[in-house]
Amino acid sequence: MAPAPIILSDIRAARERIAGKVERTPTVLSPSLSGHLGAPVYLKLEHRQTTGSFKLRGASNAIASLSAEEKARGVVAASTGNHGRALAHAAKLEGMRA
Repeated sequence: MAPAPIILSDIRAARERIAGKVERTPTVLSPSLSGHLGAPVYLKLEHRQTTGSFKLRGASNAIASLSAEEKARGVVAASTGNHGRALAHAAKLEGMRA
């Protein structure tokens, strides 16, 4: 069975769930890439997130979507990289074990 398509209301709901839990990172024009490609190229500066990557957005949304019972059990990630770091940070903000 194929997953349901993501629609605009899903994105807006996720934005509300993660509000205040992640940085609102800027998007900036890259003059060098724009010049090289002959079209405007913008960079989203997700390296400015607390954990250093965009993974914090998904982890924070996933944690915020858990029920109270699921939060009480804690979370685990099979990653020591960006995802693991993001999940641990998001869980800490919610007072959960990770």
